[in-house]
Amino acid sequence: MRASTIILRGGVEVEDPLGLALEFLTAYSGFDTSVSAGPSSFDESDLRLANRGGARISAAEIAAILERRGEIERALREIRPDASLADGTSSVPWLPLTRLFDAFADVRGVGLSKTTKALHRKRPALIPMLDSVVQAYLAGDDPGAGSGSFGERATALVRGYERDLDRNRSVLSGLRRELETRTYRLTEVRILDIVIWSVSAATSERDS
Repeated sequence: MRASTIILRGGVEVEDPLGLALEFLTAYSGFDTSVSAGPSSFDESDLRLANRGGARISAAEIAAILERRGEIERALREIRPDASLADGTSSVPWLPLTRLFDAFADVRGVGLSKTTKALHRKRPALIPMLDSVVQAYLAGDDPGAGSGSFGERATALVRGYERDLDRNRSVLSGLRRELETRTYRLTEVRILDIVIWSVSAATSERDS
């Protein structure tokens, strides 16, 4: 096994994660190269940016989310802008993170995917984008929609994600540094997301 190999669940070995990441970024660079508003603010521009990442948040959903703006910004201020899953689980502000996710609870049409796509760029080293692909990958960590609050379910999935990141931490850190030399400033959280998504897409294409 090469030192650059990423190990995913099910024993999947990704031997060229840099190539996968560069292919993805060449095709879909708009979201990752766009500038987000300040780390403690949250406004319509953040939701429009999430839509560039495929969130598909409607105008009505944007309006409903922005009614929670005060609650969202209070929760963001509890979490350092540089908080990172790569620092290890004991350093992650799990309770404030749960409160942040819960600020999006019960917004009609807004689930884990739209919530985390809206929040990823606010705390890019901490919050993965839990779209349908990543949720399926983390299915073993999903307590289900009826177990606990919306925020608790989201946090459980992030805890599972953190374990995968920890298993591949050194490789992901090396990839982050390599991508920086190519002008891409991504976190370990985002790189792992790209790898999971790319492997899933390739598997679906082979099976179709």
